[in-house]
Amino acid sequence: MAPMVHGLEAKYFGKIKFTYLDADDPNTRDFQQTLGFYYQPEVYFLDPDGNVLKKWVGFTSDADFESVFAQYVQ
Repeated sequence: MAPMVHGLEAKYFGKIKFTYLDADDPNTRDFQQTLGFYYQPEVYFLDPDGNVLKKWVGFTSDADFESVFAQYVQ
């Protein structure tokens, strides 16, 4: 899934900020709990205030991501 996500990151550069969270890093545990993280892979689409607009769990296609991106990105 990583190559697909990196491709989307390149396509939406300057429009969406992609941030990667190391789920095995104990320093991220509080943030993981805040998001409700429980399974890898998980992808969160957040607004500028940090509110979760969409959460994907497990494999997700690029079309699924882009259908949500289209709702929020001009």
